[in-house]
Amino acid sequence: MSGTLAEKILSDKSGGEAGAGDIVIAQVDLVFVQDTTGPLTVRQFQAAGFKRPVSSIKAALFLDHAAPSPNRELADDHSFLRGFARQTGCFLFDVGDGVCHQIVAESLARPGDLILGTDSHTVTAGGLGAFACGMGSTDGAIALGLGKTWLRVPESISVILSGRFSPGVYAKDLIIYLIGRIGADGATYRSLEFGGDTVSVMSVPERLTVSNMAVEAGAKVGLFPADEMTRDYLATQGRVSDYRPLSPDQSALYEDTIEINVAELEPMVSKPHTVDNTAPARELRGTEIQQVVIGTCTNGRIDDLAVAAKIIQGKRRCPRTRLVVVPASRGVLQEAVAAGYIQTLLEAGAVILPPGCGPCLGLHQGVLGAGENCLSTANRNFKGRMGNPDAFIYLGSPATAAATALRGEIADPREFL
Repeated sequence: MSGTLAEKILSDKSGGEAGAGDIVIAQVDLVFVQDTTGPLTVRQFQAAGFKRPVSSIKAALFLDHAAPSPNRELADDHSFLRGFARQTGCFLFDVGDGVCHQIVAESLARPGDLILGTDSHTVTAGGLGAFACGMGSTDGAIALGLGKTWLRVPESISVILSGRFSPGVYAKDLIIYLIGRIGADGATYRSLEFGGDTVSVMSVPERLTVSNMAVEAGAKVGLFPADEMTRDYLATQGRVSDYRPLSPDQSALYEDTIEINVAELEPMVSKPHTVDNTAPARELRGTEIQQVVIGTCTNGRIDDLAVAAKIIQGKRRCPRTRLVVVPASRGVLQEAVAAGYIQTLLEAGAVILPPGCGPCLGLHQGVLGAGENCLSTANRNFKGRMGNPDAFIYLGSPATAAATALRGEIADPREFL
């Protein structure tokens, strides 16, 4: 049987031929939780009578969404998860270590893995060729205890990318364009599988950005093949032994095919209050922005900070616009300090937050005021997402964010190149 990436991975994990629409019981490689979903997952795990995660899986706990804790209730949740980690031997990534999805990519995910996280942006690891998807706390608890889960094998949509990105245009612009083209429900419970000549030169950080936002089109997973780029990335993380090549079969059957010449793309922005409400950045000139956020699990990697620092170097942010920078992990922060990017951003007037989710979820560290506009490199701009239903969130690339911070209004980064 020829297979798509999703079919091949789930066939391997279920021990049989898994085709689109089939129901399979599959072996899980990694289960992880974070500090907003983790306490419920652990309590469901304990209520089901489990004592320790099954030995066949890796289990990880992340304190990243409200880190450091902004109130006593969340501090108690952190203490609860730390205690569970001590009792069971789960991996614990504490406050300041970074965002779960970034650390999973850096340290835990492997091509061909089946990864479950109690967070919708678990799909990020698809950039490494892992079938990674979000699940609810109860399903996560059962997977922790049994080491397996049931899944309906998704139909797959092939996204064929050709050409090369123009200066000032990045992977974030690609995924915003794609979501605007197919809609927020355009890939519901589908596997978005990316291929074509462009993919062979896309770095893993670029792939992670695209996979991260696949769920914003409703996708179950966003998958890239595992190739030499994947191998090189794993080598930089000291994990080259985790590499295995993975690609769809040439005769694989796809429900649909979407072709995109990335050379024709331009800087894109998602407007409030849905991700598929898209427009070119140039059409939004004059939209005043009170806060710019560069970071999150979508665009808080070293490549992203490098792009922003290059545009901002030697300049100051607009005095009317706050600039908040959140490295995605401790490793990213250390590398950015060594490269001088943090110094550049500080000199431009940025505030540097500890590695983690920062303002993205609206729990603390950057909650917006009523009527304020924010341009963020995050993945969601829903009403109230950043803590205030009377604020407005725009999404763009780190380049667009940096240009906007300088102008004080939405700007096309190509003007600064």
